[in-house]
Amino acid sequence: MNLREFAERLIEFDTTDGQEAAAQEWFADRLAELDFEVYEWEADAARLAKHPSFPDDPAEIATENRPSVAGVREFGDPDAGPTLVLNGHVDVVPAEEGIWSSPPFEPHWDGDDLTARGAVDMKSAVAALVFAAADLDDVDADLNGRVVVENVVGEEEGGVGAAWAAIDNPYPFERDACLVAEPTDLEVVTATEGVLMKRLQLEGRSAHAATRWVGEDVLPHFERVREAFLDLEDERGESVTHPLYEEFPVPWPVVFGRVEAGSWASTVPAALTAEIRIGVAPGETVDEVEAVFDERLAEVVADDEWLSEHPPTFERFTIQFESAEIDPDEPVVAALQAAMAEQGLDDTEPKGRTYGADARHYIEAGIPTVVFGPGSIEQAHFPDETVHWPDVRRARRVVRDTATRLLGDESA
Repeated sequence: MNLREFAERLIEFDTTDGQEAAAQEWFADRLAELDFEVYEWEADAARLAKHPSFPDDPAEIATENRPSVAGVREFGDPDAGPTLVLNGHVDVVPAEEGIWSSPPFEPHWDGDDLTARGAVDMKSAVAALVFAAADLDDVDADLNGRVVVENVVGEEEGGVGAAWAAIDNPYPFERDACLVAEPTDLEVVTATEGVLMKRLQLEGRSAHAATRWVGEDVLPHFERVREAFLDLEDERGESVTHPLYEEFPVPWPVVFGRVEAGSWASTVPAALTAEIRIGVAPGETVDEVEAVFDERLAEVVADDEWLSEHPPTFERFTIQFESAEIDPDEPVVAALQAAMAEQGLDDTEPKGRTYGADARHYIEAGIPTVVFGPGSIEQAHFPDETVHWPDVRRARRVVRDTATRLLGDESA
């Protein structure tokens, strides 16, 4: 089975909504066929509930029958060299078939372009990691150390598999560096943004539409809060700076991703729920950013008589992502940059990204982690998600050369 066939078969598994088990069984079998030593683990929901990224209620964290799988290859004297983890995730977000031009879990080729759910995020990259590690058998260098290829579950739900691997090392050896294969357009990413998820609930007073003036429409109150938060987004874009985020027009986005209000077209809307995603800059914590937005909401409430008497609730929900960053002088970054240059990639300067990634869990565990992979984040979670296959092949070579430099103790 070659790289293309491997990616196609992995894509054919629908791995949404905790349905990773069948794909992971297949993945483990393929690793064994390729002479990897296979490891598997499932996260413990009760312990994850104590982690600040996850809900406090273990019942809200799905872990059962969701194995993460890894394959290990050892070279030379494995204890004399570093252990490099190559991390990807098997889970994908749902795909609404009606807005795709082809069935999302059937790989569709248009020349060198592969379209399918997971083509970019991130099953093609997982395949590239597997074959990059296997390619090390044939490199002309003396290698010492280990390479671990991980295919974890639940990345889209806060990093279920990666968080557990960081909390409870599933291997009988330590890990020295990690590369997470998110779609970075084949650029080096050393900083990823954090995410604060908050749910706002506002209360008004219902009334018949024919006498709406006796009710209290919740929508104008919501709009005042929304405008205040967007003003704060602008202010933070000026006051919270980071050299890797100067290129972004909105470096720390605030998005009202879901808003639900009212109960009937002929009734003044008396209740509103909004779910909000708030960006957290590298160097900030989720707690710090939450305090800033809580304070701004308190100002809006204090200036409004109705809200003062009927204060809204503003609470965390679902998953929180801390920001993450590593020193660009880390050996894994230098090795990756040198490998990129060898493969003809001219832009090797470190970058920041406005999304969160599993890299944060490994960095928190003290493992220097860089993010690199084929494809664009603009294609992720998108209808007709597409990756340019030559970029996948190039990523394979870059990762192989990165590992060669690290395990060969070659100067980057």
